[in-house]
Amino acid sequence: MGRLDGKVAVITGATSGIGLRTAEVFVAEGARIVIAGRRAPEGDALAKKLGANCIFLQTDVTVEDQMRALIGQAVTKFGRIDCLFNNAGGPAQIGGIEGLEVDRFDAAIATLLRSVMLGMKHAAPHMKKQGSGSIINNGSIAGQRTGYSSSMVYSAAKAAVIHLTRCVAMELGESGVRVNSISPGLIATGILGKALGLPLDAAEQTPAVMREMTRTAQPIPRAGLPEDIAQAAVFLASDDSSFVNGHDLVVDGAIIGGRNWSQSQQAYAAARKAFEQGKG
Repeated sequence: MGRLDGKVAVITGATSGIGLRTAEVFVAEGARIVIAGRRAPEGDALAKKLGANCIFLQTDVTVEDQMRALIGQAVTKFGRIDCLFNNAGGPAQIGGIEGLEVDRFDAAIATLLRSVMLGMKHAAPHMKKQGSGSIINNGSIAGQRTGYSSSMVYSAAKAAVIHLTRCVAMELGESGVRVNSISPGLIATGILGKALGLPLDAAEQTPAVMREMTRTAQPIPRAGLPEDIAQAAVFLASDDSSFVNGHDLVVDGAIIGGRNWSQSQQAYAAARKAFEQGKG
């Protein structure tokens, strides 16, 4: 028996990375899903691979009519919506405050924040009517701490996502609907390559490099993987988390916990050596 048997979910940004793996895991756990993305060939291929329990709808998550239609598709096709995973995102402009371009700022906020608002806005009436549901918004450790994204705009947007999640949780919780966020750490996907300006095809080839680059960045001695976030999403979508609401679930191997133990011990040893030499 799957942890999501009988549940209907909508997953945005499902054509690559975290969204794609989450779609695979949700179906394996018994869910019926509607997946969304901008790239129709990739979305159609994934829906075909996952079978009758998955349908794809090409969607621009920044456009309200398209988000309304996406949520409506789940209700029309499967009769209800039990989970919404607002996962769609993308990189934002890098660089300092003086160089930010207003149009690029607004476009990033639309993708990273407005889309989350639209998903919640249009899922809420259906879930409230049912008296149940789980909304999961994809945050980031960059929304918890500075310095964990190449873009301050991305960090600011993700901080807003985390706080908006809490605000909406306080409202919808009274109707039996839970709203939580997941804040991934350094996950080996193509998003960093995209942020640094690589072409899409090249960026999608970077996860293997990311796995090696981030292997020792946190106490857990391996890179974060899309699987880690997919499993966290399963927990929040399932009845196992029925009393979890307004929570930001950080999945980062403890990278934001502080300096790694071995690094701190090396620093202390270096300081002790410098003190001893200074006495001489």
